[in-house]
Amino acid sequence: MIEARRLTKHYGGFTAVKEVSFTVAAGEVVGLLGPNGAGKTTLLRMLAGVLTPSEGEGLVDGASTAADAFRVKQRLGFLSGDTALSQRLSPREVLTFFGQLHELEPAHLKRRTEELIARFEMGAFADKPCGTLSAGQKQRANVARAFLHDPPALILDEPTTALDVLSGRFLLDAIRAAKDAGKAILFSTHVMGEVDYLCDRVVLLHQGEALDQGPIPEVCARAGVRTLTEAFLHYLPSRSA
Repeated sequence: MIEARRLTKHYGGFTAVKEVSFTVAAGEVVGLLGPNGAGKTTLLRMLAGVLTPSEGEGLVDGASTAADAFRVKQRLGFLSGDTALSQRLSPREVLTFFGQLHELEPAHLKRRTEELIARFEMGAFADKPCGTLSAGQKQRANVARAFLHDPPALILDEPTTALDVLSGRFLLDAIRAAKDAGKAILFSTHVMGEVDYLCDRVVLLHQGEALDQGPIPEVCARAGVRTLTEAFLHYLPSRSA
């Protein structure tokens, strides 16, 4: 459903992502893990069709992210770490606007908007300008926007950023429900507890390269450790030296 085929991104003489390959199947959550500057956001943006790869290919539901970006955007919900909302529009107006961009039928769009406002507990601020909302409230509106057109694939860049503990857990449960509904989900995070709660598999990224990937028990076994944190740290000294 989501596939990276030797994805590479160069910026001048600097390689931000180097020949990264993996897949995310329908009904699966894959976690992309790495320190700041590892290339996670660049990789996610290539898979979302926002950045053009220097080499390699990204696919979403069989569509090339470079050659068929329009179809990719129809089949994908994407939450970027720096997604901004119009300060003057309310969350309800934001959802309506993006629903119209996706050409959702008006009655369906209205039902879907109300459903997401309820699911993400936005009723108290759904009609307030986004410029007056807290960071956590804006993030909930952004996540709802990614879910709006009910895409079969989701790419979420640190989706729990700015959320308090209860809101964050609520979002993780929504991601789990999306997985149970058969969606392919790729997300990045720094929080190992989120990985343990959600992920079927992980991809460990450092300095633009995939160090290891697979189910968490297998990744830990290959590193000769018991926890994912230890497995990740196992790779860093030799790569950072």
